[in-house]
Amino acid sequence: MSNYSEQPYERFLMYGAGSLTNAELLAIILRTGTKGVSAVELGKRVLDLHDPDTNALSYLSHLTMKELRSIPGIGEVKAVKLLCLSEIARRIVREKVHKARRFDCAQDIAEYYMEEMRHLQTEATVVLHLDSKMAFLGEDTLTIGTVNGSLLSPREIYIKALERKAVQIVLIHNHPSGDPSPSGEDISVTQQILKAGEILGIRLCDHIIIGDLCYCSLREMGVFEYETAIP
Repeated sequence: MSNYSEQPYERFLMYGAGSLTNAELLAIILRTGTKGVSAVELGKRVLDLHDPDTNALSYLSHLTMKELRSIPGIGEVKAVKLLCLSEIARRIVREKVHKARRFDCAQDIAEYYMEEMRHLQTEATVVLHLDSKMAFLGEDTLTIGTVNGSLLSPREIYIKALERKAVQIVLIHNHPSGDPSPSGEDISVTQQILKAGEILGIRLCDHIIIGDLCYCSLREMGVFEYETAIP
């Protein structure tokens, strides 16, 4: 008979999720082990990939499909489950943080998105939707482009903003090169979006470009036609 600690599902039913170790929690997600290796041991091997000393679940967010599948017994299905679990946890945390803060400073916004966006290999554009007091209403990732650039249309941006009843928006996108200096296209597109927003009554507060541990605010550069500071 297997050791009771190797039966996380039964432990969960009797004592609740709080009674489980990190490896046991992962074992329930994984469901099965592999030849000669229990699901709990498989969970331990996942945790050991980045930090064998602490077995911290937070390191799941840094794992890739390739790394997970390098573990014998972790195939595509198990890897997808673990990566989805990590993404669910990330979104829960982000939702809580969003509701608790105001997005009224370019540096704070850049720092908030820095770790998530600075390692991306392609350009991605996020739009923050804000109320009149710069409080969070929602966010959308509108484009994920090529290494050379992303396609972004004012129409797509403001359709989302109107749906969320946003009064103000902030654009954030990354430069995979690590250099956040705006291109001529970045400036041109920003000015188009700015003018479209003035017609619709939705204010573009800033366009922030994320580099590698650095950022550029187009408002701070003086690209915007109006000079009113972010409230």
